[in-house]
Amino acid sequence: MDATAQQGHDAQTMRPARPRPLSLAETARLAGGTAPVRAVDVTGISLDSRQLRPGDLYAALPGARAHGAQFAVQAARAGAVAVLTDAEGAALLERAGVELPVVVAPDPRRSVGTIAARVYGSRPQDGTAPVLFAVTGTNGKTTTTYFTNSVLRALGHRTGLIGTIEILAGEQAIPSRLTTPEAPHVHALLALMRERGITAASMEVSSHALRFHRVDGVRYDVAGFTNLTQDHLDLHGSMEEYFAVKAQLFTPERTRRAVVVVQDEDDAWGLRMAEHAREQLGAEHVDTVALRGDVPGDRDAGPGRHGADWTLTALSRRGIGHAFALQHRDGRSLRVSTALPGDFNVANAALAVVMVVASGVDVAQLQRVLDEEDPLTTEVPGRMQLIGTEPTAVVDFAHNPDALRRALGAVEPPSEEGRVLVVFGATGERDRTKRPVMGEVAARNADVVIVTDDDPHDEDPAGIREEVAAGARAARAAGARAQEVLVLAPRAVAIRAAVAMAGPADSVLVAGRGHETVQEIRGVDHPLDDREELRAALADAQQGRWEDR
Repeated sequence: MDATAQQGHDAQTMRPARPRPLSLAETARLAGGTAPVRAVDVTGISLDSRQLRPGDLYAALPGARAHGAQFAVQAARAGAVAVLTDAEGAALLERAGVELPVVVAPDPRRSVGTIAARVYGSRPQDGTAPVLFAVTGTNGKTTTTYFTNSVLRALGHRTGLIGTIEILAGEQAIPSRLTTPEAPHVHALLALMRERGITAASMEVSSHALRFHRVDGVRYDVAGFTNLTQDHLDLHGSMEEYFAVKAQLFTPERTRRAVVVVQDEDDAWGLRMAEHAREQLGAEHVDTVALRGDVPGDRDAGPGRHGADWTLTALSRRGIGHAFALQHRDGRSLRVSTALPGDFNVANAALAVVMVVASGVDVAQLQRVLDEEDPLTTEVPGRMQLIGTEPTAVVDFAHNPDALRRALGAVEPPSEEGRVLVVFGATGERDRTKRPVMGEVAARNADVVIVTDDDPHDEDPAGIREEVAAGARAARAAGARAQEVLVLAPRAVAIRAAVAMAGPADSVLVAGRGHETVQEIRGVDHPLDDREELRAALADAQQGRWEDR
């Protein structure tokens, strides 16, 4: 196992030093199942037999490729004291001759979070738990959590982070493997943060996390919603189902307060999420942030105002970023700025600021921090990360149609002579319907489209490239902006080709992978960091230009 992989493995096994032993009888009660009468206490819980510690409860759950009960022998050898499983798993355990006591539950996955919360004591009601922020939505989760944490640090908090890029439970940053870890890891990390004196933490909550009960047993202080656009339909099947899963976060069981971004008066998903949150939490516990136009509301909007609680106004460019104001219906206001490019980062910054206000921070105190510390200029790895200039070279995680469109708009050159070149692909074994759509988006918003590989997984890379390129070619034939549509692989070659084609006034966007450092092809991880590849290509191109002089 290489160093990066080892770090990722360690991140998933971080635990508090002082768990709270749970009897087998109480474990069975929490799971809604049955267990033999046995004087056994569990001091931890794991879904992975490789990550077990002595004293753990092994949650042997059905998976996509195998049932966890098939690994119970390894779990017992690692020191598991009991197994939580379903009827199918119990039968497998019996056939394997596993002698550990077994808790049998009708749906064991639903109880894992509750059991983990009790064993680790992750969210005590004694005021010692960190103030906890959650962010969900299709795009913007990572940047919004980084913005939130940066503002909280400027306010004097010791902060933690759980997200796509890394886990922070103190000073050490550890790479993350999932946007939202499994429930045992989530509760262990929250308890560890409390032990280490962390006073506020931000967490990305993906639709996968809600669908697969990874945040069960967690109640957030403030939950924020960024947006909803096409993604993950391979899991959810439809946008309606995707919305319904996201909406689970905005219920009394999961959060005390909500902040919902509404892009404009035509943002059906944002408006629906705001209405859902008000119905679930009560209107007094929900804040809406309107980015553009008049947004309808069900409360008195005040003289000459619309229905949003906070309105974004006075938007202006500041370098490659923006400055703007947030105006509340009651007259309070905040001046905000971020140096990160793109209107979507304006939305992310606005959401982060309003979430901090919703947690109880005084507006005047927050304004002082925004003025003195500039916390919303923090760099977010792989999110509109500027790698070079002349040409402007940016790496971004945009991996769905809406994110790609917004990223391309953000790198539009100021000069009419400048062109936009984009390098991107699509992930294998994921929603195939978005592939030609992404190709079309690229052709409509870039001058040169270079389609390459993302993470093919077990799919044929050439087939994926062709599905994306077909959308780009069709759009170009219909009169889209793109002058060229190229298909190049491997990815490093595509990146170098884009840089070689670019002039000093152009912009090169490498999209889709962002902070990721390995490319997975047929089960094998190959080292690949878009940022490093782009830096190397730019350096070689610059050297070539000097040699030509």
